[in-house]
Amino acid sequence: CCPGSEAVQTELNIHLQPKLVEQVAQVSQINTARVNLVNHFGQQDLNLQQIAMLLLAEVKSGGMMGRLYVESLSQALIIHLLRHYSEDAPIIAPENRSLTHIQLQQALDYIHTHLDQDLSLVELANVVNISPTYFASLFKQTIKISPHQYVIQQRVEQAKVMLSKTDLAIADIALQVGFSSQSHLTQQFKRLTGMTPKQVR
Repeated sequence: CCPGSEAVQTELNIHLQPKLVEQVAQVSQINTARVNLVNHFGQQDLNLQQIAMLLLAEVKSGGMMGRLYVESLSQALIIHLLRHYSEDAPIIAPENRSLTHIQLQQALDYIHTHLDQDLSLVELANVVNISPTYFASLFKQTIKISPHQYVIQQRVEQAKVMLSKTDLAIADIALQVGFSSQSHLTQQFKRLTGMTPKQVR
């Protein structure tokens, strides 16, 4: 370590609902009766650390990315724990399942209609009457991206249209398409298009 430098440590306590862990285990085809997470204190896990840091950043931002993002990270965290820290509960590779054409269309229609709202997996899953965890898994299996990523893509596309066809302020467009702020829109817009909203306008 460099002289005079100190490692900054942040303690983050993450509490996972047993029901959510059970739902993710079922979707991953794990026998929930055999799920038993084993402690690995002192062992560094960079993947786990990355998910935890993303959750921490979201907490510090005051929930800028929205519920869908937090729910997606929580599921990724649980899947990682089940894969690497569960005792006697190997994950069986799931068969190639997907949403039906009607289910997918219902979910996409709902997303487009409520794009300006803080969507959640529970809401989206209710549209097609399946569990949130199962919905997230099938949605990704069907269109190859997660519900959260799809929503961000659609918000950016909608913002692009509004930037070229209206004179609304960028901050107003950001809120109308469901971003928490102009800076959140700019960040995601640049990530997906390589340009800023101002450059498009």
